[in-house]
This record gives sequence, structure tokens and C-alpha cells, in this order.
Amino acid sequence: MLAPPAGLHHQSSRFRSLLSVAIAAAVVLLSSGSQHAQSVPSEVRALWVTRASLTSEASIASLVDSASASGFNTLLVQVRGRGDAYFSSAVEPRADALTVQPVEFDPLDIVLRRAHAQGLRVHAWIDVNLISSATEFASSRSHIVWRHPDWLMVPRPLAYDLGHTDVRSPEYVGKLARWTRAADDVEGLFASPILPEAADHVIRVVDDLAQRYPIDGVHLDYIRYPGPQFDYSLGALRAFRQDLNAAMTPAERIRFDPSSVAALIAATDTYPDRWAGFRRSKLNSLVMRLRTTVKERRPDALVSAAVYPDAHEASTLRFQDWSMWVENRWLDVVCPMVYTPDARTFATQMASVRQAAGSRPVWAGIGAYRLSAAQTVDNILTARKLGADGIVLFSYDSVVHQPRGTEYLASVSRDAFTP
Repeated sequence: MLAPPAGLHHQSSRFRSLLSVAIAAAVVLLSSGSQHAQSVPSEVRALWVTRASLTSEASIASLVDSASASGFNTLLVQVRGRGDAYFSSAVEPRADALTVQPVEFDPLDIVLRRAHAQGLRVHAWIDVNLISSATEFASSRSHIVWRHPDWLMVPRPLAYDLGHTDVRSPEYVGKLARWTRAADDVEGLFASPILPEAADHVIRVVDDLAQRYPIDGVHLDYIRYPGPQFDYSLGALRAFRQDLNAAMTPAERIRFDPSSVAALIAATDTYPDRWAGFRRSKLNSLVMRLRTTVKERRPDALVSAAVYPDAHEASTLRFQDWSMWVENRWLDVVCPMVYTPDARTFATQMASVRQAAGSRPVWAGIGAYRLSAAQTVDNILTARKLGADGIVLFSYDSVVHQPRGTEYLASVSRDAFTP
């Protein structure tokens, strides 16, 4: 019998997999239209809470009371927003937004005490690689953007220029910030997981946090590269060149002269697959180390991550290989950011994530900020039918602001959480 053409079996398997996901999603949509909410006591009902709600004791009290009254049982609280701290950190500077508060004001401590008293779990939400806005920098000179500009990721279009710019000059960060502001899809300045010192710094932040606070989990966000054109910083290029050294011929070692920025960039072009794998492996290593750090301090704390719902795109475009993280049990929970306003797309993406996650828990990330309360309820019901172990709404802050107010959460509670 003739063998099938190369890749045909893989393509056929992928087609069957996608077809089964689409069929599962369609069945859920057809059956969910008139269904009433059912009580699922064991499910996680969580809210992403941005740092904007952590700047006063009154706002924290309102947050906890609203969440509890609305039937939510878990808060993912953003305590590291942009390389700063909304807790008493021994590693990073206090957030500028807290300067109006006395020095003893500790948002995380207040959230933990209030939430635990009302039976809510609290996970510390950490923005891992995103460490600064490109429009406004932290005032503290101890912030990464001032102390270690060499840790910042660099996009390919700036690689040659910044490779010849003094990293300690204001011009270096200025060029990077201007480019980032002009980019449509880059949220800010990112620290590189490729550089050992930068990775070690994040580990120290999480270790300090997990050691001193009775948190129920650590939630990793921005645990990715901004895109495939990152990181072309000089440090990252040199690290890749060193990684290549053993595999190169003597002629290639001369050609890819480590003292030449142009030659270092050329090495990434010559070995694109290895370059992609190198960047992915460095992020994988950071995830593994973060999990180990959390579990050493708090064995019962859950480690979760906010991820792009399409596992293939996440891995190839952001080097966020979350399906492998799940397979290796580096994550206890995966939280896909399924923020689409389209119900069919939501169902298809959730079905795909549920399949890719295997036996590991999935908390469906729902973009409530762009949905009506009724749409959010529909997505909760769909996620349940597809086997999600919980839901997370993004975000508490967006849905309680006027004109919505707390009625939004009350409506979701009434229609999705009440039998």
C-alpha cells in the first residue's frame, strides 16, 4: 500500500480534531438558548480585579462586599501591575498610585483579611513580563525601567540601532518607548525572560510575595512575548549566539561574529526555527521556576495563567506554549482569555481549550467589559456545558463603573449563579 504524502496524516488528524471541536461547540449553542442557570457549588466564580480598585481601603471594602454579595468566591487581584508593588514588597518599588496613602497602607493585606473573613479566596495576579507603560514611567529610580534598561525586550526593527546605542543613555529607552507608542499591538515595555538577571528578579518578587502573604494562588499574566519580532535586545542576541556555538562550523563561528550586531541578527535569520525554539524554551523555564517557587512557599496555592485561547497561535506568535505547561503540570489551572463578543466564536474557542487542557482545570476568561450582563450569563452557561471548572470575568472594575454599577454583577448572579 502506498504511504500518504508527507504531512497528510497530521493534517487529517488536525482536521478531525477541529471538526470535533466545532461540532461540540455547535451542540452547546443549540442547547443553551432557553436553559436556566443551574447551581454549581464547586465551580470557581472569579473576578479579575485591576490595581485601580486597590488604592484605598474604601474601594477594597466595596470590592469584597460586592463580590461576596454577588456570589463570587475568588478574586484575582493585580498586585504587580507594571514592575511595581501593591503590597509591601522587599524587591520592587511601591506603586505611584499609592503615594497618597500612608506608607503602612498595604492593599494586598487588606484584601486578604476582608476577603478571607467573607469566605473568598484571593490569588495574587502578577504581570510577569510587562513592566512599564510606554507613555508614563514610574517615578521611583529603583524601577526596572531606570535601573535595568538592558533587561527590556527590543523589537526587530530597532535591533541594529539600539545595539549601537548606549543602554545607559536616556536615548535608549526613549527610542524604545517611541517605537512602542506607535505600535498598535504592543501594550508597553517588556522585560526579557531570556536574560538570567531579569528572570531571577521575577522569581524574587514572587518568592517574597508567597513567603509573606497567605495567598490562595498566584496568577500569571503577560507571561509571553509581545510578538514574534521580540526579543532582539543585544543581551538576547548574544545569548542565542552562545547557544548556537556548539552546533556551528568553524566558518560559521567566524561569520556570526559575536562582537557584530549585524552578524548576531543574521544568526537569527539563518536559524529561524532554532531561534523560535530558543525564545520559547526561556519562557518555559521561567514558568517552571515560578511554579517551583510558589509551591516551595505555599504547597496548596494554585498556579494559574491567563493565556491566548488558540494554543497554536499562542505558541508560534507569542512563544506561550501553554498546552505544554499544562501537560507538564506547571500550571494547576489555565485561564483562556476568550474575550470575543461573538457567542459562536466563544463556544468554539472554549471547546478547543477544554480539549487541549486535557484533565487540567480550565477557568473560562470572559470579556465582560465588552458584553451586556445577558451575554455574560450566556457565556457562563456555555462554558459550563463545555466542561469549564470555573469562570473569570474581566474585569470587576469595568463592570461596576457607571453607567453599569453593581447591578451588572447582581444580574449575573441572579441569572447564572442562582438555581
